[in-house]
Amino acid sequence: MNYQLIADTIADERMPEGWRLVGSSVHARVAVNGDGDVYYKEFLPRGPLERLKAIVRGSRATRARHHNDLLRQAGFTAPENLAWGRLSGGREYLFSATVAGEGVTTWLRHTLTERAGEALTRRRQLLRELGDFIGRMHAAGFVHGDLRTSNVMADYSEGQFAFALIDNERNIYKTPAEGRAILRNIMQLNMLLPCDLSDRDRMRFFLQWRARMTDFSDTEARVLGLRAYDWAMDRLRAKGKLE
Repeated sequence: MNYQLIADTIADERMPEGWRLVGSSVHARVAVNGDGDVYYKEFLPRGPLERLKAIVRGSRATRARHHNDLLRQAGFTAPENLAWGRLSGGREYLFSATVAGEGVTTWLRHTLTERAGEALTRRRQLLRELGDFIGRMHAAGFVHGDLRTSNVMADYSEGQFAFALIDNERNIYKTPAEGRAILRNIMQLNMLLPCDLSDRDRMRFFLQWRARMTDFSDTEARVLGLRAYDWAMDRLRAKGKLE
């Protein structure tokens, strides 16, 4: 596969045969190949501040590669970096292997919507195992840069869920992880409407997460959980999504 040629073609707003664009933020152009096993991400300019950050911390593409590798080295699943390079105008690109599964948002909103029988059992399992996964991540010193549920992929196989983290360019790795950053992650995971995630659903996740966070006292964990929930609800109200 000629990665540079494919990157140049997509950056020129032309699609190579078998490739298609997929939804992304306004600061990126993302495409996937026909087999669905390779993703292309082009990092679009964000402004003068991003250029300053790149001087100190490395470019967005460099940070994405670095944090993918850090997660994988620590035993967490993240995209495998395949190829990267530069484009005209100083832009950069990254090709990575697709990770298995669907976003947790899809599981909760479309796949496991029934609140009875096997679907309900699987839904509760998903939330408990997600809590354990995020707790292990935080306990290991990783804080995700944008921990919305669509950036956590879940794959169900042989009776359990396996999780992977995508969009890792803004991650932070520091031991111990900073409490404020952890709080923000838990808030981000709570940014789902009550029709997507009940209070009991949230508690199932939280209790499993808390079991991994052994450095937190019960009071600290409880305060963090309540603050994260209130912060998320305030943000949903401000967006007009919650009365």
